[in-house]
Amino acid sequence: MTNTKPVVAILGASGHGKVVADLAEQLGYAVSFYDDSFPKKTALEHWNIVGTFSDLLLCDSSHCEVLIAIGNNEVRKQKCDELIQRGFSLATLVHPTATVSQYAKIAAGTVVLAGAAINAFAEIGSGCIINTSAVIEHDTKIGEYSHICPNTALAGAVKIGKCCWIGIGSQIIQLISVGDYTLVGAGSVVVKSLPANVTAFGSPAVVVKSDKKS
Repeated sequence: MTNTKPVVAILGASGHGKVVADLAEQLGYAVSFYDDSFPKKTALEHWNIVGTFSDLLLCDSSHCEVLIAIGNNEVRKQKCDELIQRGFSLATLVHPTATVSQYAKIAAGTVVLAGAAINAFAEIGSGCIINTSAVIEHDTKIGEYSHICPNTALAGAVKIGKCCWIGIGSQIIQLISVGDYTLVGAGSVVVKSLPANVTAFGSPAVVVKSDKKS
């Protein structure tokens, strides 16, 4: 009997990759892993690693969807851009225990993990990670390739730029904006808007580093 399950190719044989693969299987996918550690590394737990990123690029793009399980936002963006240019479709995976409003929007390539809540009229960009038990309140907008870490709470109408990292357990009050490529440290409480390209942490969060990009 032939395997009729849809296939998702996961790039990134890491701890995050394990979580993504587990979710994919729960959603009825068959999993194929790709990682540049191949062939030195050929398995992640019980999942086989079948090739490198270069091998994935050579695959028939109509054969499977792809999901980039790489925590680094900029690397994830680079890999997604290359795959899209080659005609691949990005998978969007939402955990069965996540609560997602019928009025929320989630773009392709995003993964929403266990216990997360995405409320009415929130918008999540492509290639994001909405991690375990994160709360995304009404009207909040998250730019592409951002990572909202576990147990983070974003209040209503927050705006997060692209390629941001909002650290584990952080809280951002309503109407706050966070600029592109900004990192908010773990456990921070953000009560004032943050510019692009900075690192901020604390309660209340303050900018501790600026890293202007060219």
